Amino acid sequence: MAKKAVVIYGPPGSGKGTQANLLAWTKNFIHFDTGKFLEQVVNDPDNRNNPMIQEEKKLFDGGKLLTPSFVLKVTREKTIDVSKAGFSIVFSGSPRTMFEAFGDDKNRGLVDILDEQYGKENALFVLLDIDPGVAIQRNKNRRVCSVCATAILYNDEHQHKTCPLCGGELRTRAVDNPAVLETRIKEYEERTKPIVAELEKRGYKINKVNAAAKPFDVFAELKKKLQL
Repeated sequence: MAKKAVVIYGPPGSGKGTQANLLAWTKNFIHFDTGKFLEQVVNDPDNRNNPMIQEEKKLFDGGKLLTPSFVLKVTREKTIDVSKAGFSIVFSGSPRTMFEAFGDDKNRGLVDILDEQYGKENALFVLLDIDPGVAIQRNKNRRVCSVCATAILYNDEHQHKTCPLCGGELRTRAVDNPAVLETRIKEYEERTKPIVAELEKRGYKINKVNAAAKPFDVFAELKKKLQL
């Protein structure tokens, strides 16, 4: 099977990371989680005295999107590296802005890179469809492992317990508090959804998947629609 590039879109809490991880675990995709990678960069103690990265950290902690040129540079370089190594790649929510997706006169966007590295027929786009209220509730109850970064829904069953995969301590992310969640959803509506409309104009098929179902059922529908 030819190597493929999959981009999964959806509002915060729709399960983008979960579905990308399932592709990585079962179909040998490389999951380039731009958000996690950038979170590591802005929280790296070695970058405390880097003014540019500290400005990006303020944006990240406030639930705002990072500077598009910064994100595009990182994402573009990593995508080319993965493709040259012969692997399929999956993105969970990235590219997040029109600039990151399509670039400008001086910068090639990620969609152009995907076409070049994988072929337009192998650049696949998914939209996880879920009610915003359900997505917000998921995020409010989410905890993330401090060791392996696995996300779980935190409820009575999981209170005061450690990560079921590695035993690491569970923590709440700064971007998952209610006030920040509202900002993130607004950012998604204003800056990310227009990308989907532009992709359709450019002839890409947007594969809509019901994300309100259980993760494995969502994954089954995703595989069917992408013919994986």
